[in-house]
Amino acid sequence: MSERHPIISITGSSGAGTTSVTRTFQNIFRRERVNAAIIEGDSFHRYDRKEMKLRQAEAEREGNRNFSHFGAENNLFAELEALFRDYADAGVGRHRRYLHDAGEAAPHDQEPGTFTPWEALPEGTDLLFYEGLHGAVVTPEVNVARHPDLLIGVVPVINLEWIQKLYRDKTQRGYSTEAVTDTILRRMPDYVNYICPQFRYTHVNFQRVPVVDTSNPFITRDIPSADESMVVIRFANPKGIDFQYLLNMINNSWMSRANTIVVPGGKMELAMQLIFTPFIWRMMERRKAALSAL
Repeated sequence: MSERHPIISITGSSGAGTTSVTRTFQNIFRRERVNAAIIEGDSFHRYDRKEMKLRQAEAEREGNRNFSHFGAENNLFAELEALFRDYADAGVGRHRRYLHDAGEAAPHDQEPGTFTPWEALPEGTDLLFYEGLHGAVVTPEVNVARHPDLLIGVVPVINLEWIQKLYRDKTQRGYSTEAVTDTILRRMPDYVNYICPQFRYTHVNFQRVPVVDTSNPFITRDIPSADESMVVIRFANPKGIDFQYLLNMINNSWMSRANTIVVPGGKMELAMQLIFTPFIWRMMERRKAALSAL
């Protein structure tokens, strides 16, 4: 953690909706004129798309059916922690981009599914913003969770998470239901061992819960809409959170526990704006004071 160089980390599984949360923060940064260095977690995978397929096939030949992007062997956890540590210390670090599709790859004259070269972060940023799979990962070798000043988990109920992944991978990436189902099954041990444990370290969790039948996510044809969902927002430490203000500002919301508020699914972005804008203000005020004291 660092007053001069704060870090915000969004962590969640593939298909959880972390990208939507990133867009909300980008709107806050733009409105509040915060210059953020934005890091995508995919850039810390160990292998590019082609090599990952080769290594997965090799693992399957050797009897390993659980080779996945979620696990430690296929990610650069040490490099991710080094980025967080170096940024917290001095506002510096090394990063790269993962080029998901042809549109992202074209400006770099590279193939989709490849990484850009490592380079230094831009100078003079106000904070570091990470969004990806492992923003709070802890293993015997690394502890990424100790560095962020604000850790946010995005955790839909599991059937909804699978529905969102199935819909995205089928409509945007052309995968079959069978292929996506195989990916979900292959990732399950790493999901249990590396994704779920992160949410014990998060400061705030957002969990979208559908209020329509999602009992068989593998035959569902569309994603439950925001109006067909509720969002459970849990604060690890509710001290300083003005729940009455949130209840007044967000219609049809209620408290389910002393540290938990439930809001309509369509109000998730509003809730994030109301909750996190003051966080950003305080971060920037502490940063300004810390820099002035040098």
